[in-house]
Amino acid sequence: MAIFKGAGVAIVTPMYDNGEVNYDKLGELLEEQIAGGTDAIIICGTTGESSTLTHEEHLDVIRYAIKKVAKRIPVVAGTGSNCTETAIYLSQEAEKAGADGLLLVTPYYNKATQKGLKLHFSKIAASVSLPIILYNVPSRTGCNLTPETVAYLVKNVKNIVGVKEASGNISQVAKLMSLVGDEIELYSGNDDQIVPILSLGGCGVISVLSNVAPRQTHEIVASYLAGDVKKSCQLQLEAIDLIDALFCEVNPIPVKTALNILGKEVGPLRGPLCEMEEANVQRLTKAMKDYGIL
Repeated sequence: MAIFKGAGVAIVTPMYDNGEVNYDKLGELLEEQIAGGTDAIIICGTTGESSTLTHEEHLDVIRYAIKKVAKRIPVVAGTGSNCTETAIYLSQEAEKAGADGLLLVTPYYNKATQKGLKLHFSKIAASVSLPIILYNVPSRTGCNLTPETVAYLVKNVKNIVGVKEASGNISQVAKLMSLVGDEIELYSGNDDQIVPILSLGGCGVISVLSNVAPRQTHEIVASYLAGDVKKSCQLQLEAIDLIDALFCEVNPIPVKTALNILGKEVGPLRGPLCEMEEANVQRLTKAMKDYGIL
C-alpha cells in the first residue's frame, strides 16, 4: 500500500529574521496544510532547506512535524545525504521519532556510479524498517538515478517502495514504469508534470505548489485518480504560469517569497540562498493574482 496517494507538500522551513527555525510558524503552516486537504507532509526536503540545517536542527524539525501532525496524515522525512553513514543516522532517528516514511535524495557532489547508488540505498534501507521513496533530481545533484537502477532496488530491497521523479525526462519515467509497473509508487517531483506522471501510473506528487495552493494541488491529483482526466488536465494547465513563477529562481527562493507575500511570515532564506530579484518578485506576484490566491 502506498505511503500516500495524492498531493504531498514539500513544506518550507520557516525562519526568524536571525535565521533560527520558527517552530510556532511551522506549526501554523502544518495546520493550514492539513485543513487545506494536503495528503501528506514531506518535511526537510529541498524546499525545507535541509542542506543548510544542522543535523540537530534537521532532526528537531522532523520530530516537531511528526508530533504536530499526530498521525492525521502521513509525514515523510527527508533524510538523504551524500554520506551514507549520515543518511543512516538521520533515517534511524526519523524512524525513532515516528515518521511514516523516508525520502532519500541521490548523493549530491559525489556523483556516485549506479553501482554505488545501489549500495548506498541498500545499506540505508537495511538500517531501518520504514518504507522509502527514492528522490531523483539530477539538475540539483549532478547524479541521475537510471530506470534500471530504480527497478533493481525496488525488486531487491523490500522497503524501497517508491520514487519521486524530478528528472523532467518523461521518456525516462516511461522506461521506468515499463520495467516495474505496479511494483512501484511513482510521484511527480515537478509540479508542471503532475498529469503526465499520473498518466504513466503515478499515484501523486511531492509538491512545491502545495505550499501556496494546497487545495488546488490536491484536486489535480484527486480528479485524475477519480477518473476525471479532463478536469485534472484543466487544473494542471491553469496552474502552469504560477508554477513557472515558483521556479523562475532556484527553489525555495520563490515559494518562500510567495508565502511572505501572502502574509505567512515564513522569514528569510539561509545562505547561500538570497532574496529574490525584484523583477521576479513582480512576476510572481502577478502570477499569484492571476491564479486567484492573492
